[in-house]
Amino acid sequence: MASPAKAQRRPEGASVLETLPALPLAIIIAKAGPRCAAALACASSTLRAAASGEALWRHFCSDDFALDAPLSPGDLPLPSFKDAYKAWFQSFGMYPLPLVKRVKIFWSSFRAWLCEYFPEGLRTLGEGVSEAEIAVAECNLGLVLPMPTKLLYRFCNGQLHIGRGEEVSYGVMGGYDYVHQRYTVRLLPLAHHAVQKNSNYIVVATSCFGEKIFLLDCASGRLYVGTKYWNEEREIMACVPKATIRLAVDDDHGMPQDGFLLWLEEHLSRLQDGLIKVQSCKFPMLARHISLYPVQLPYCSSASMHGIKVRASAVFAPENSAFADYRCRYSYYFSIRLSLPEAFVVDGKWYSSFQLQSCHYTIQIGDEVLPYTCNYGGHGKCPLLRCGEELFVYGCSISAALEPGSVMGNLTLVPWRCGQPRGSPFIADIAPFPLHPPDYIF
Repeated sequence: MASPAKAQRRPEGASVLETLPALPLAIIIAKAGPRCAAALACASSTLRAAASGEALWRHFCSDDFALDAPLSPGDLPLPSFKDAYKAWFQSFGMYPLPLVKRVKIFWSSFRAWLCEYFPEGLRTLGEGVSEAEIAVAECNLGLVLPMPTKLLYRFCNGQLHIGRGEEVSYGVMGGYDYVHQRYTVRLLPLAHHAVQKNSNYIVVATSCFGEKIFLLDCASGRLYVGTKYWNEEREIMACVPKATIRLAVDDDHGMPQDGFLLWLEEHLSRLQDGLIKVQSCKFPMLARHISLYPVQLPYCSSASMHGIKVRASAVFAPENSAFADYRCRYSYYFSIRLSLPEAFVVDGKWYSSFQLQSCHYTIQIGDEVLPYTCNYGGHGKCPLLRCGEELFVYGCSISAALEPGSVMGNLTLVPWRCGQPRGSPFIADIAPFPLHPPDYIF
């Protein structure tokens, strides 16, 4: 009878880990994490080899910093993923790593979206600042910035100077046209922050001419926007739901998140979902911009008549809203987009263009119904819409109570042929679109 095999003896002085096969040892080190891996590498040559593998540190870099290449925080190539992890940990180890990863993913995703759809805006983004620069800024401001806001500036220092020409449209937080004005919001560099007197508020974003101003409360982490009475009474309204904000790190609620980070993430989500898009038009301005007018249901309505497509939506306008007035009022601007894919028939005759003559619409807020009419004048007051083109018409400001409502109506259009109005005016419907007080204000 064969004698039973003797158990393999551990080499003298070797640890249990050193006797494990390569695969189980690699799994254990990966589960232990990067700090344990670095400590094990100092224990013996066997463990050093197991804890220094490129695949292992690629895993750590991906888990903690969302890195898919061995790059430094400044995007410089490094020899290995272990070197990359060391560089990132030295630069960001003072922050919770899940928050670092979250902010990095945000900026990487936002830059990728801008690169594909709005490179004009991407070119205005600044490089991130150092921890020392943040400390200097906090000293100058006399305030301590919330942790998520610090990290946001570590990766991107707002937008560079935007001039007063077409570049006013390059604010990456988007905007809207109203009559012959365009309000677009840009992110301010850290050095341009201004502290509001006797408060914890700093300005983090603004429109190019100051019509809209966004303020971060460094004590509470909440983000606000100035209302119609900002200049006179410093009246503000919250841009982000209060319940979503937390500044402390604990096991019950997870990583900290302030209003500024949540606001930026919500904006990116709307862009990625296609709810808002980059738009350009021949009237009234030429420059492309991120338009905050929704282009998807249920926030945007769509109707068709004689092959003419009519889409309509509204955007909340905080700079024209007010709490100080008797009966607090919310203000909205609305946009109507007309498109003509091909020639159309009216009364048995073919036409390839038309001109907008007037807009009739009705606002309903609760039991209150208000009719309005906008006349666009006669010959030459409003541009022609031809086959294959899109025409943007920006309606009047709507002031409504603090409750949901809706708008519907119709357009009077005049068919054109051979450079002249021909035929009788006809009607195209505007399907109902909502007026809804938003949870997030931009």
